Amino acid sequence: MFASPNRVHTTDLLPSFSYPILGYPTIGYTIQTGMPKSIYSKEYKSIIERLKIARLNAGLKQEDVASKLKKPQSYISKTERGERRIDVAELKKLSEIYKKPVSYFI
Repeated sequence: MFASPNRVHTTDLLPSFSYPILGYPTIGYTIQTGMPKSIYSKEYKSIIERLKIARLNAGLKQEDVASKLKKPQSYISKTERGERRIDVAELKKLSEIYKKPVSYFI
């Protein structure tokens, strides 16, 4: 058999060790602290913010909107937090529920 030029050796998989100022050994892994950066643009964030404001102005809870859409409450929560993107058809349904034109959100 031919050897692959990009072959990974088992020694390449071992973590590297370093010794920080306090003298504790650390392994070469990164631990993420805080929230991950959003993949969404500022424009999309403003759409999400307008959705939330429209819901509150309509006097609706997330549960109320979810019920009208026949979705779980977590669907609305994730949408408003930016964890879930909405498409144009969903935006149209939400605009009808909130009694706002689609152009209000865009």
